[in-house]
Amino acid sequence: MNADELPTLRDELETHGLWANKGLGQHFLLDLNITRRIARTAGDLAGQAVIEVGPGPGGLTRALLEAGAHVTAIEKDARFLPLLDPLIEWSGGRLRIVHGDALAADEERLLHEAPAAARIISNLPYNVGTPLLVKWLKAGAWRGDMTLMFQKEVAQRIVAKPGSDAYGRLAVLAQARCDVRLEFTVPARAFTPPPKIASAIVTLRDRADPYPHLDALERVTAAAFGQRRKMLRAALRALTPDAEDVLRAAGIEPTARAEEIDQAGFRRLADAWRQRSS
Repeated sequence: MNADELPTLRDELETHGLWANKGLGQHFLLDLNITRRIARTAGDLAGQAVIEVGPGPGGLTRALLEAGAHVTAIEKDARFLPLLDPLIEWSGGRLRIVHGDALAADEERLLHEAPAAARIISNLPYNVGTPLLVKWLKAGAWRGDMTLMFQKEVAQRIVAKPGSDAYGRLAVLAQARCDVRLEFTVPARAFTPPPKIASAIVTLRDRADPYPHLDALERVTAAAFGQRRKMLRAALRALTPDAEDVLRAAGIEPTARAEEIDQAGFRRLADAWRQRSS
């Protein structure tokens, strides 16, 4: 099957009189060459279960279906359902459309018949990209690898290393569960309407040794980076009155700052706080 046989996305939008909703963080990617590249970046999709959030007019959806995926598309904006419905028949029934909010979705229930873990491949709405990522990092066995588009500055925060300006809570949480890689950037002019900054594709593939206590890590990093210019002994007092003892138990100098602590250090810190709090 070839998505080029379908009406163009721009024609479909004009026919239905649709426009992007800025309140929902919508920016349409209409270039099938780019959406096909995203699908290729995710790997072999033939027969694979895929979750897509915010398909909009269906540009990436077409590329995923063309690659042979079985797609569950979660769309909050009901205006786009008539554009997506014809893709069900075109794909031979490999598309399921769910009208709803992805933040509230129970993906495991939606995928109860999937034979294996589902990949998540999405051009994420800008206003919910970070909370969705944190939600999926905490997910169980239903979730497989993720190939996600974010604003470029968010993508850089996900892959950042200690000591860099972009290093923060999001990098620690993402890298606690996944090996992360910024694959390529997409210029603002590729979107309709163009956003103010470029976007980037990030792949997140589960680590062989994922850290299991992400809730604790989330609490610790929120306190540590919430006042990132302060020494950790001061920043962590919002979390525990025994901040210095917790830091020493983790093998971290109380005078260190959050951006200096690597992944292993934050794991030890989360473990020490959990033990102190239990």
